[in-house]
Amino acid sequence: MAETLIAVDLNQSPLENPLIHNRWHPDIPMAAWVNPGDEFVLETYDWTGGFIKNNDSADDVRDIDLSTVHYLSGPVGVKGAEPGDLLVVDLLDIGAKQDSLWGFNGFFSKKNGGGFLTEHFPQAQKSIWDIHGMFTKSRHVPGVSYAGLIHPGLIGCLPDRKMLEAWNTREVDFIATNPTRVPPLANAPFEPTAHMGQLTGEARDKAAAEGARTVPPREHGGNCDIKDLSRGSKIFFPVYVDGAGLSVGDLHFSQGDGEITFCGAIEMAGWVHMKVTLIKGGMAKYGIKNPIFKPSPITPHYNDYLIFEGISVDEQGQQHYLDVHVAYRQACLNAIEYLKKFGYSGAQAYSILGTAPVQGHISGVVDIPNACATLWLPTQIFDFDINPSAAGPTKFLDGSISMPLSPDL
Repeated sequence: MAETLIAVDLNQSPLENPLIHNRWHPDIPMAAWVNPGDEFVLETYDWTGGFIKNNDSADDVRDIDLSTVHYLSGPVGVKGAEPGDLLVVDLLDIGAKQDSLWGFNGFFSKKNGGGFLTEHFPQAQKSIWDIHGMFTKSRHVPGVSYAGLIHPGLIGCLPDRKMLEAWNTREVDFIATNPTRVPPLANAPFEPTAHMGQLTGEARDKAAAEGARTVPPREHGGNCDIKDLSRGSKIFFPVYVDGAGLSVGDLHFSQGDGEITFCGAIEMAGWVHMKVTLIKGGMAKYGIKNPIFKPSPITPHYNDYLIFEGISVDEQGQQHYLDVHVAYRQACLNAIEYLKKFGYSGAQAYSILGTAPVQGHISGVVDIPNACATLWLPTQIFDFDINPSAAGPTKFLDGSISMPLSPDL
């Protein structure tokens, strides 16, 4: 049995756990040390640290302070790891905590973070998903069931000071170009809600004022939200500090490509069983500056899809030049509109695209002026036939079941 290096009590605030942190900074002390070749288990909170509850209200999604997230387990130091090495992480197994066999999906209020489709869904909403072994279903989004492709949304190693300063400079400068934008262009360091693991006193305060927020992916990995980074994956992380400083959190039971709902995927508390090894000098040997990985050999077996196209012309008809973000947004909106014809609300359809194992593809980026992106929706996740036919769509829902909606205050 692999040793559990970091345990979490879901009845305890993550702020009371010194083996948890919610910022990136090279001064965060290692929570534990392992040797190359060791296997171990890290337990994790959900990314909000338990703020979102299993109930039929979206007030918690509306009211969450997003400067507190993400709560990560670690950092784990690997003996002998030095800057320039590659840390090889084998994700041997991942699961939900047995005392918390459920997860959540939601949309943030436009007044509190917004999201990918915030102009269409400006109010906070959420759906709860129950975990039944390898499958999940929701009382708020009926008619679908799918196998989990469980993965960490967020995993990475500590930055060195030079990298941290580069992150903060470029992101703070970017915010300054449009400081009132909703959603914001980036998230600047914010000391008051920083949890810096075992750091205390003046050292904690200084690091907290500099610590990079965990929201985006960066050169070290971080919040990449790659659904195929599941059980059996092997990840090669660049090492920037002595010991590497591996942290993990933000576990997802299932997610569609893009995690388009932002409070996205099916978020859960859980555990990760992993093994670490080193490739000395691996960054230079392989020309690596961002992580690379081998995907899981275990994926849900869906082989029938409806594929929705989108091009880089936005909802107002404005032309964009080979803009894949706009194109994928249009593919998602087209899929949502289609699912509404079967009785789903727009919010329920949006939740399906954020939680089901949909595939997102960049299909064309050379045919000026339009990029083409596609969203692949597996038809086998539905309890009914969603394929087009001459008879037209048959409504599966009558509108009596809906997702919790919280009014903006």
